[in-house]
Amino acid sequence: MTDNKKQGWFSRLTQGLSKTSNQISDSVVSVFTANKTIDAAALEELEDMLVESDFGPQIAASIAAKLAERKFASTDDVSVKTALAEIIAEELKGREDTFDPLSGPKPYIVLFVGVNGSGKTTTLGKIAARLTAQKAKVMIVAGDTFRAAAVEQLKVWAERAGADFFGRKTGADAAGLAYDAVVKAKEENYDVVLIDTAGRLQNKQQLMDELLKIVRVIKKVDPDAPHETLLVLDATVGRNALSQEQIFGRQAFVSGLVMTKLDGTARGGILVPIAKASDAPIKLIGVGEDIDDLQPFKAREFARSMVGLEPLED
Repeated sequence: MTDNKKQGWFSRLTQGLSKTSNQISDSVVSVFTANKTIDAAALEELEDMLVESDFGPQIAASIAAKLAERKFASTDDVSVKTALAEIIAEELKGREDTFDPLSGPKPYIVLFVGVNGSGKTTTLGKIAARLTAQKAKVMIVAGDTFRAAAVEQLKVWAERAGADFFGRKTGADAAGLAYDAVVKAKEENYDVVLIDTAGRLQNKQQLMDELLKIVRVIKKVDPDAPHETLLVLDATVGRNALSQEQIFGRQAFVSGLVMTKLDGTARGGILVPIAKASDAPIKLIGVGEDIDDLQPFKAREFARSMVGLEPLED
């Protein structure tokens, strides 16, 4: 990203995380600047606030303990928030990775998984728009054949992004659809294939069986596919997102996480326990509806935005 784009994204990220950062900032200011010291009572209050922001009790306790070990010349709010951001970034160390489908084999097959309502379809559309802006030949595949609304939404995104759309009638076999799409993409030299999938959790095993069947048939065309399986999680559901990661992560061979709707919650801290619990790194985060509101995850800038601080110079 250029400096202007980076500044623009950081501003959107900070604004998007404002519900979380305001809660943290208010607590830091009231606890530390009022007490003029970081004592046991202040740390306990901070820990409670982190739990309320969905960091979880273990991570909240770890962050508070690490903050207690810091030496402060001053306990003004900037000093404490800076230390807090550094500790949160440390918790996320090693949990970030890049998503770059244009650097891999062609066609690069990306499978999108997650529950209905997580922002999966919108995330796919935003990625398609970003790729076509880079002159990539992109196919969008409507693999959620049970929801007509999802198919129509993807059609709209395909038109908006200038990508090709591949779909069938409601109730069609999703695995057969995915197989035919990948064959077509290979024959017609597509750069990237983005495959949406169903997200029904009423029968979890049926859903997982369907996802695994899609993976099996895709591998008949390309043994290395899918090259990426992205699990899309909605931050506004809080701890439920953690259970969703456990459901999909154990069976769907997830290679990366996307956290959406961070702008709609005061519980943005949920990203931290999810990142630490998952075998897959966080690759993208979303803080709004616009295409540019989905960007690569960077632990340090996320942590600073979370406590309401300005970005650091690289």
